[in-house]
Amino acid sequence: MVKEAVAVLKNMNTQIRLALDRTPNTNHTGFYVALAKGSYERAGLDVVFISPEEDNYQKAPARRLSLGEAELAITPSESIVSYQTNGIPLLAIATVLARDISAIVTLKESGIDRPKQLDGKVYASYGARYEDDIIRQMIQNDDGRGQFIPHKSPWSGIWRALLTREVDAAWCWLTWEGVRADIEGVDLNQFLFDEYEIPYGYNPVLTTHRDWANKNADALRKFLEATALGFQFAVKNPDEAAKILIKTANHPTLSNRNFVEQSQQIVSGYYLDGEGHWGFMHRNIWVSFVNWMIRNHMLTDLSGELIQRLDVDTLFTNEFLAGVPALIRW
Repeated sequence: MVKEAVAVLKNMNTQIRLALDRTPNTNHTGFYVALAKGSYERAGLDVVFISPEEDNYQKAPARRLSLGEAELAITPSESIVSYQTNGIPLLAIATVLARDISAIVTLKESGIDRPKQLDGKVYASYGARYEDDIIRQMIQNDDGRGQFIPHKSPWSGIWRALLTREVDAAWCWLTWEGVRADIEGVDLNQFLFDEYEIPYGYNPVLTTHRDWANKNADALRKFLEATALGFQFAVKNPDEAAKILIKTANHPTLSNRNFVEQSQQIVSGYYLDGEGHWGFMHRNIWVSFVNWMIRNHMLTDLSGELIQRLDVDTLFTNEFLAGVPALIRW
């Protein structure tokens, strides 16, 4: 009877499908730690990860949300802006990283050591709505024309395309491709967004549909509390967290333990903000990024008209993080 009761309780767990932005990597470690340590199960949640390679990157995580194929997704903050301007109320509920650690990179051997030198060059585009505008503005902020050639590349092949000189530049994670380059002896030039007057927003963020959040507030709070445990564990125990990620995700991209451990050591320093909180988003970061996009005429509505004002409070909320304390001890 006891076993039957346990089985019934398990069947009552709320299922949450989380669409990953990339194949499992150290940005995701906290989610996998929470899963492996049973934090989600104890919270009454059945969490399932959806990797983008399942459909060969045909559907972006935000797209899966809009289609009802996932309850949560990992996206850049501009995906929230994009969908909201198209009338779909996606909402950022936590930032995975406290600050951005991505950059536009080129091979040092290419001689392209400033963004303005990307004029006329080939950039490996993910095909995101505002991506080319951001790259163009970076080049122009460095006194270039902003006239580059976007080359749509499969997400899984962008790094290889850079190494083989199929493209001249790519948008990469310094804690992933950057670490990989260091291990493989590949010298890179790195163009950081803030160094070229681009107040880039949070990336990545945990995203949901506002309607689902309103109907499942309790489950969402429990999910974030359990997830925070995972990320805080990774901050205090990066090597152990790396091992958990490798074992639990069981993905070919995690086969090099030395690489994963080095990446984990670095990225663990970016999970929490200065006060030790995971997930908390500062309003001024959203305001700066959205206003920058508006000033540079990037935002349009469904009719194609330029958007002159956008309420950032509709884009994100810290409401569901209210029960997450700082520096949780296991």
